[in-house]
Amino acid sequence: MRLRFIFLLLPLALLLHACKKDLGNYNYHPPSEPMLDGVDGNIVPATVGDTLIYMPYVFLQGADPAKDLQFDWSILVPEEARAVHYTGYPLKIVYNLKPMLRDAELVITDKRNGIKYFHDFQVQGTTQFSQGATVLSVDNGVTKLSFIRPDSTVMANLYEALHQEDLPANPQQLFAKPAAYQEGSVEDYWVICKDPAKTSVIIDGSTMLRKRYFNEQFFTAPSPLVTEAFDGTSGIPTGIINGKLYLSVTTTAPYAPDFGKFSNMASGVGGDYTLSKFYNRLPSCFFGFDTKSNGFVTFDGQGNYMGNDYMVAADVFDPKALGDGELIYLHAVPGTSYAFFKSTDGNLYEYTFYIDMDNYDQRTIKPVRKRVFKGASLVQADTKWQRSGTDVYYFTSGDKVYRYNPLNEDLRPLKTDFQGKKVTMIKLVNNDNQLRVGVDGSVTKLDVSVGKDGAFISRVDGIPGSPVDIIIKN
Repeated sequence: MRLRFIFLLLPLALLLHACKKDLGNYNYHPPSEPMLDGVDGNIVPATVGDTLIYMPYVFLQGADPAKDLQFDWSILVPEEARAVHYTGYPLKIVYNLKPMLRDAELVITDKRNGIKYFHDFQVQGTTQFSQGATVLSVDNGVTKLSFIRPDSTVMANLYEALHQEDLPANPQQLFAKPAAYQEGSVEDYWVICKDPAKTSVIIDGSTMLRKRYFNEQFFTAPSPLVTEAFDGTSGIPTGIINGKLYLSVTTTAPYAPDFGKFSNMASGVGGDYTLSKFYNRLPSCFFGFDTKSNGFVTFDGQGNYMGNDYMVAADVFDPKALGDGELIYLHAVPGTSYAFFKSTDGNLYEYTFYIDMDNYDQRTIKPVRKRVFKGASLVQADTKWQRSGTDVYYFTSGDKVYRYNPLNEDLRPLKTDFQGKKVTMIKLVNNDNQLRVGVDGSVTKLDVSVGKDGAFISRVDGIPGSPVDIIIKN
């Protein structure tokens, strides 16, 4: 038995000795890795409708990339919850995705050993309308839509040229309908008009081609259909239609055909009210002005009408009923807000109040001050208003634009002279540091940053008629 055990140990000892002698007596050759120039983190430009060719330099030591590598490309389409896939080198496709910045991936497979290598990049899709400004104007009663290219040349009267028809009359707003949940983006343009004979129009923000008429934005369109004002806060369209608050449907996937449409009951909104066109979406609710009671009203976050059931924390004035008159301008924000109201006593009043509604269950308005607006004599029936994020107000009066600070009642005209032409549009842009001003035939860019007081920057001529609104895409 002992002899058998020795015979068993002898081969094991010889094996261990061989392994010890072999220690380090070999060379390890890792597989060569493909080297790419300018892929990882790169942004590839692509023009919609044009051929995208992407052929980064590829080097594979000791092998032929064309024979030994397989190339698989993926471009994400998150708005449709999918990706598009292509195979081969180079990437050569007719780019047909909506213009936006998209994540993409290149997977390289070494066919000799099956090892995969992953490289991330991005594709920036654009059209000729991806950068510039879209201007809504009215020329001798006819609504016009034009596009200002980055080089300041103007594609005038674009809608009529593309569709051989006029837009509805009486334009009110050019609304930049955002992509789902992407506040500040421009998926479509809504040309909002008050024309009893013709509905407003929805235009593709990438191609400037008409997508549909506005009555098709509803499951069942109300009749009459009076479109007044729209807002895209939080990347979801809401609006005032026939004096009522409407919320778009968001219960489907963002890429579903019904996403963003308006229901005929506006998500359960009810109540005996008629809203002014001035309303705002706050973090916890919607805030507006009821022209029946001439008082401030609110809606909960789901759009249900709660009226004036908020608490009032002071008796400086009654926010639930300002009295007979007309609301001239309101831009409500959490905290201190201002409203300008023309009373039947002949005075234009400035109301200061504090909105405390972060906890909507304890919603409160605290009236702070009521006084005659210092610029009352300058306000006209067609005066245009803008509010900056620092509570500085801009308003038009004839051929001038005025700046007003309610904290110290500082009121002054801006520096730039418009040579007697009536100002028909103002729009704050660039983080409220610039003001676009429209007069017949042109749009002027002013510097309203600290200490500049509306200094002239540039002007674009060639706009048909008088500007009404402008949307800028950078």
